[in-house]
Amino acid sequence: MRMLLTIALLGMLSLTAFYRPRERQASQCRVYALRLQPGQDLKRSLLDFARTHDLRAASIVTCVGSLQRAHLRFADQEEGTVLEGKFEIVSLVGTFHAEEGGHFHLSISDGQGHTVGGHLLEGSFVYTTAEITVMEATQLEFRRKPDAQSGYKELKIYRR
Repeated sequence: MRMLLTIALLGMLSLTAFYRPRERQASQCRVYALRLQPGQDLKRSLLDFARTHDLRAASIVTCVGSLQRAHLRFADQEEGTVLEGKFEIVSLVGTFHAEEGGHFHLSISDGQGHTVGGHLLEGSFVYTTAEITVMEATQLEFRRKPDAQSGYKELKIYRR
């Protein structure tokens, strides 16, 4: 028993060598709810909402609804793919900023339950509804800066 406890403690100590928390990033938050109507562009509507409310560090909490057209960029692809039909929104996640734009991932399923997902692009139109809850971390600011390691603009988190 003593041997197992020693191994467990050594494992936790070695884990701390890899995990070094940076500056504390906790923040108070404000929650918004919105409903999109048929025909509205999902991504464009979210970014318009962010600009209207001057959101600086927003995240999608949840989204339920449906699309009649989805425009997604699949992993490791240069161009987006347009899907026409009736789709349930299975998941929408992302971070966004009034001026910097957003990074969203969307998963949708068709009438047979086949599911696809990728980067949400403009040109994804609501079919019946999109009921969305958005959270803003009111003491933080999300910015996108070039990252030498990934080659993309990646999320940087700042205190306000």
